[in-house]
Amino acid sequence: MFDKRVWRKSSYSGDSDNCVEVADLSNATAVRDSKSPGAAALTFPAAEWRAFVADLRREEFEN
Repeated sequence: MFDKRVWRKSSYSGDSDNCVEVADLSNATAVRDSKSPGAAALTFPAAEWRAFVADLRREEFEN
């Protein structure tokens, strides 16, 4: 089956292939490992993904 999702990665990744990629779905966001694009992707409801990204921007997570 052809994957019609448009995958993108952070501009901070540069030319690296060692990162995660995301694709917007109708009411969700899919996440996959860029090194294994054929493997299964994780899917998160849109609201949960937005909350996660907001937390990242506020640096809510410890290193």
